[in-house]
Amino acid sequence: MARTRDNSTAVAGFIEKKGEIDTMLGRLQRLSADHFNVDPDRITWGDVGTLSHNAELLRRITDSAFHEGEFAD
Repeated sequence: MARTRDNSTAVAGFIEKKGEIDTMLGRLQRLSADHFNVDPDRITWGDVGTLSHNAELLRRITDSAFHEGEFAD
């Protein structure tokens, strides 16, 4: 008779991390809706640089998740 492996601990860990990611994504969506806390009439090149840096960090995450860019198969 074949034994089934109990992966309930792994499933619980996965669900916990997914919840953390969902929370972070929600926060980012709200921040984006508020123009990343920047008054559109007062945008500076510093704001552009900060947003570019954050976009690059997110690009690395999405490239990894979707096996694109440097993570392509």
